[in-house]
Amino acid sequence: MKFERRDIVLILGIFLVVLGITQYVPFHYSALIGILLYFGIKLYVEKRHQSITNSIGDGLCIDCGSRIIANKCSKCDYSQE
Repeated sequence: MKFERRDIVLILGIFLVVLGITQYVPFHYSALIGILLYFGIKLYVEKRHQSITNSIGDGLCIDCGSRIIANKCSKCDYSQE
């Protein structure tokens, strides 16, 4: 997990959530909840990014949008042969 510029927005949002729930629970519990939220969201986004990267493969066909395998589209190239 690397730090990206958009993580600043995530940190600010979680900080506001932590401030909001400190009214109901002590600060150290709300800080722990905020830290768990941050790493949970980061882990989810990283796994989602990996699954999308794996499903794309070599790329996407411009005509039909299907996955390109071995520099050939599975739909367009086989229909022309």
